[in-house]
Amino acid sequence: MIEIQGWKWPEYPLFLAPMAGITDWAFRLLCQEQGCDAATTEMISAQGFLTARKHNNTYQLLARRAPFEKPLLVQLFGCDPNWMGEAARVLSSCGRYAGIDINMGCPARKVTGSGSGSRLMLDEKLAGRVIAACVRGSLLPVSVKMRLGWDEEHENAPAIARIAEQEGAAFLTVHGRTTKQQYAGKADYEKIAAVRRAVRIPVIANGDIADGAGAREALRVTGCAGLAIGRAALGDPWVFARVRAGLSGKSCDMPDLHERLATARRHATYMRAGHNERTALLEMRKFFAWYIRGVYGAAEIRAKITTAGSFAEVEKLLTELEAKNGA
Repeated sequence: MIEIQGWKWPEYPLFLAPMAGITDWAFRLLCQEQGCDAATTEMISAQGFLTARKHNNTYQLLARRAPFEKPLLVQLFGCDPNWMGEAARVLSSCGRYAGIDINMGCPARKVTGSGSGSRLMLDEKLAGRVIAACVRGSLLPVSVKMRLGWDEEHENAPAIARIAEQEGAAFLTVHGRTTKQQYAGKADYEKIAAVRRAVRIPVIANGDIADGAGAREALRVTGCAGLAIGRAALGDPWVFARVRAGLSGKSCDMPDLHERLATARRHATYMRAGHNERTALLEMRKFFAWYIRGVYGAAEIRAKITTAGSFAEVEKLLTELEAKNGA
């Protein structure tokens, strides 16, 4: 059992990795119902959060935590230690979260172009100052999510990990790819293991974990304290149940179409509770597409969902898909 400032981890905790435009409170709840132990918000710009007008709806939604959620980390991105430290102070004092997570893993150009996300790994001194500022400002544990490095010539994750430990980070999450790789190829668990060996604080392995067998292999090779699951959960929050069962030596069946669509409908209900009707519909389109992936007739229904003008239209399409598959 690992305990960090009163936060007790189960053996091999399963984290929902942060994904922009995905891991809002509605999606997190569905994953937590299936065995996700802790989650992280979508990334929040430290400077944007601090300079936004009071009650700015965008940041209110990004920072929202449902009252019955499991432990939730709030993820900040930025490359200015002052902004990052102050945002960590403000957010850690509001009583919603279990920790502050620093984004040093996002490979998106709109983030790395400003020197943030995984780009920050290229400046080890600045990275250290950012981590130190967050640790000083935060009332909660501070973690860092990173990649292996920028590219093959700059795979400095072990060095960043040591800096993070020295500056007071409580734990790390490492995605087993470089920024240049984006999401291509396979996550390199041997290189995550090298990061784990470089520090004494817990390390969470991230990348290509989609079932019990994959989870066992990731833990075996990396020796990490837990796992973070990201893209495998898209349209499949049940991945957490399968992984947890697999780690316990048990099996867990995939949900049938009826359960998948029932969850998609409930997801839509959650989404509508937090957005106006139009925004909720636009946000749900990608989720509906993921929920029906691989189902007979899904391609035609998916194309129609992308142009549907109301949830009533979407419901007719889902009912049509059920009829095609005898669900």
